[in-house]
Amino acid sequence: MTAPGSEDIVVIEKAKKAGEAHVITVNCPDRSGLGCDICRIILDFGLSIRKVDVTTDGVWCYIVLWVVPHYDSLILRWSHLKNQLASVCPSCSTYFVLNLMSPCTSSTHVYLLKFFCLDRRGLLHDVTQVLTELELSIQTVKVTTTPDGRVLDLFFITDNMDLLHTKKRQEETLEQFRSVLGDSCLSCEVQLAGPEYENHQNIPSLSPAVAEELFTSEQLTDEDNRVQVLSDDMRKLKNFTVTVDNSLSPAHTLLQIRCVDHRGLLYDVLRTLKDFDIKISYGRFSPQTQGHRELELFIQLKDGNKIVDPDKQDSLCSRLKAETLHPLRVIITNRGPDTELLVANPVELSGKGRPRVFYDVTLSLKVLGICVFSAEIRRHTASDREWEVYRFLLDENCVFQLGSVSARNEIANNVRRTLMGW
Repeated sequence: MTAPGSEDIVVIEKAKKAGEAHVITVNCPDRSGLGCDICRIILDFGLSIRKVDVTTDGVWCYIVLWVVPHYDSLILRWSHLKNQLASVCPSCSTYFVLNLMSPCTSSTHVYLLKFFCLDRRGLLHDVTQVLTELELSIQTVKVTTTPDGRVLDLFFITDNMDLLHTKKRQEETLEQFRSVLGDSCLSCEVQLAGPEYENHQNIPSLSPAVAEELFTSEQLTDEDNRVQVLSDDMRKLKNFTVTVDNSLSPAHTLLQIRCVDHRGLLYDVLRTLKDFDIKISYGRFSPQTQGHRELELFIQLKDGNKIVDPDKQDSLCSRLKAETLHPLRVIITNRGPDTELLVANPVELSGKGRPRVFYDVTLSLKVLGICVFSAEIRRHTASDREWEVYRFLLDENCVFQLGSVSARNEIANNVRRTLMGW
């Protein structure tokens, strides 16, 4: 492979016809976890991956992705996508100086977006959609509905474009929100977050019973009679195989995965390999066949050796199965007299959570006609790892009888299907 010019690190070839895939090519110095970071950005921009080819000689990496929009109303900012992808690629000019070390990321400023408005159905998702279109990432949120039907929303956000410190960017943001909120907007402002951001990081303790139900990975059993009942879609997830083969290559371990497809599947696999500090030398993510995907990866440990230790193989396969079958946890439970929807996903060791979770949950609730009384995003530590936990208190004034087990199952399964892209 030859070193590309800086303008050729990321090349995007847009589809010529509706329904065809856009082709994204990344050609840059290799580094550990690069594939995961690329897939995370693809997911964050609302795109689904149809097919991927990855090749690296240990120095240079060549990745080709075929992607399609996941959302019908998706607005694609191609130049921003290209910039985001290029930002995670090691620079050609600094490659040998850095010796493939992960680039140091500068601290990102957190801003507080605060607005007070009259409540209405779908409000929270509409606000989230504006944030997404403006490439503003939600770090945490506090949504509270007052007894008189008004809503105070506190969104702690970061700017993917790193321009929110400018007056122009702030005015553009506020103008977009006022346009969406209309006459219901009573006040709206954005400012640099202060100590209140740190105060919002401490999550109220989950009860042991709720924590066990939310975080345990052995939830996919036919004997499960709790709120998280298996739907037909969830039963399909049992058709999963992962194999490790050291006989086909003198230098690499072949990892083969076959499972039911879901949005973000490749991200879930690659973030697991990234957390295990495993390098990928060659990979192929095949197109979907009858709802299933096949993934073949030739991998090595960080020291360049194959994975021959049976315990390490079992640990990797077990984690891949848990992360692929059950990347998101969704339950509905009680918080005192109220009904609470909880969604959890594991956080990468790098500290990054899964993109678009808040967007998809609020979208599902809007479609179901369920209003949110309050919402929070926090971090929680369980099972020796960090989780991102989304908590929504549901308004009882809806078409669902929230005290009914069947209604709760229907809501949880609809939220799960939206998150999984089914």
